[in-house]
Amino acid sequence: MRDLHPTHFNWRVDGSIAVISLARPERKNPLTFDSYAELRDTFRGLALDEAIKAVVIAPNGGNFSSGGDVRDIIGPLLTRDMKGLLAFTRMTGDLVKAMRACPQPIIAAVDGVCVGAGAMIALFADLRIATPVATTAFLFARVGLAGCDMGACAMLPRVIGHGRAAELLFTGRAMSAEEGERWGFFNRIVAADALEREATSLAESLAQGPTFAHMMTKTMLNQEWSMTLDQAIEAEAQAQAICMQTHDFKRAYEAFVAKQKPRFSGD
Repeated sequence: MRDLHPTHFNWRVDGSIAVISLARPERKNPLTFDSYAELRDTFRGLALDEAIKAVVIAPNGGNFSSGGDVRDIIGPLLTRDMKGLLAFTRMTGDLVKAMRACPQPIIAAVDGVCVGAGAMIALFADLRIATPVATTAFLFARVGLAGCDMGACAMLPRVIGHGRAAELLFTGRAMSAEEGERWGFFNRIVAADALEREATSLAESLAQGPTFAHMMTKTMLNQEWSMTLDQAIEAEAQAQAICMQTHDFKRAYEAFVAKQKPRFSGD
């Protein structure tokens, strides 16, 4: 996928890090039918690309995303029948499912506006870094829709807690960067001119780590939602036993004995 040439978003690869940003900064990077589908297909493809070790979703022009394009999406949806509407809502859900199934860690670097479907993309990233002016809103209720969009009612309570999630989803109000960090939505806040550098640096540190084990961590974070505690403990025992068969596990031991820093290769 290193040579990917998307039409509806920006893409570059720096070493083993893929950097994605939405297009049309003059409109605060809205999503369209085509960009939803292209992003979904890209994350599905990343699952098969062992050369890319981590992904950064970056802002563009001082904003992350203004969500679904009012003119290009909401207007046309008013003309669709139920079958057509369900095809669209399932496609949007397929995007975030592809992000969770993507084995690489995904870091969202959030600046400025991050609302609607844009907020959902940030939510379904594995880690989130923001600037002080980042404004995040799950504003579906403000356009006459339920807050249960693209998995919001499943994921947001797990990240910030049920009561806080309920407030944001019922009211559609904006969450400030400070609230987001305090509530656990953002891992940290950094200056705007350092945002992409910090996100890329974090991605590079993950890419230099035991990437097979990172994949297993992401897999277990996803799968253990629906497990009992006993099931989760057993699943983790099996996952860890698999990781103990990797060369990276042996490399870490040999580096420890030699009092050196391990150099992982992801195998």
